Amino acid sequence: MRPGPGGAGLPVREAAPAKVNLFLHVLGRRAEDGYHRLDSLAVFAAAADTLEAAPAAPDGAGLRLALDGPEAAALAGEDPERNLALRAARALAREAGIAAPAAALRLTKALPVASGIGGGSADAAAALRALDRLWGLGWARTPRLAAVAARLGADVPACLAARPVRMGGIGEVLAPAPPLPARLGLVLANPRLPLATPAVFAARTGAFSAPAVLPETGWREAAALARDLAALRNDLEPAAIALCPPVAEVLAALRALPGCLLARMSGSGATCFALMPDAAAAAAAVARLPSAWWRWGGGLYAAAG
Repeated sequence: MRPGPGGAGLPVREAAPAKVNLFLHVLGRRAEDGYHRLDSLAVFAAAADTLEAAPAAPDGAGLRLALDGPEAAALAGEDPERNLALRAARALAREAGIAAPAAALRLTKALPVASGIGGGSADAAAALRALDRLWGLGWARTPRLAAVAARLGADVPACLAARPVRMGGIGEVLAPAPPLPARLGLVLANPRLPLATPAVFAARTGAFSAPAVLPETGWREAAALARDLAALRNDLEPAAIALCPPVAEVLAALRALPGCLLARMSGSGATCFALMPDAAAAAAAVARLPSAWWRWGGGLYAAAG
């Protein structure tokens, strides 16, 4: 039975996995608004926030957001109305014509904030998926949910699918990624220093890059993927290091890990990743990194469906 606008169903949980840009080329700027045009291959790590959507209590009408988790303190001073997950909930209600939406949202933050792995966008996407289920809309595989995601931010459509994807435009133009190796590991590390995306783009200098040429057949082995990625780059890395020198320390530490095939910054930083032969090697390597950093090791997120 389809629940009503207040959410008559059981609580729903959705993962909000970290988006990792294996490369990121800045191609130019759009004349109409000055936004940068990008080319990137993004994957999603099993490291994730969690978004729970539950029916609102009879005396708790409206949309409410609670925060917990090891990284929630970074959002403690933020105006809840600015939280992208709550904004996503309201945008979905408007699109669905729900005049008085009600749900209790709980966001468990495990990913660092302002860290180049799409945490806020992933949270918004998880809120859309969770409320689509809670409110019984049935939009998960339709353009309507994707359209709501696109209006929330350039990274939200990719995070909505949470599958490997080639990103173009300002991040909102999506194409299937070439097939990736069945065995692939990632180590993620962040020096616990936030980096604001606009500041990193503003600090970028030099010529623009050309789009990458990737093999349509993809890669069977992690080492082959790493070799091809080594010819590419993250064009924002030098600017991020200039603004936040510890990024260079993180990259050096990742490159020194046993089994590291490639180390690079993700997005606008400051989170960096090491590509590893498999999830077990990634999980074992994490202990070699400074405990003061945020760090994680494992495999790729397995999206449902």
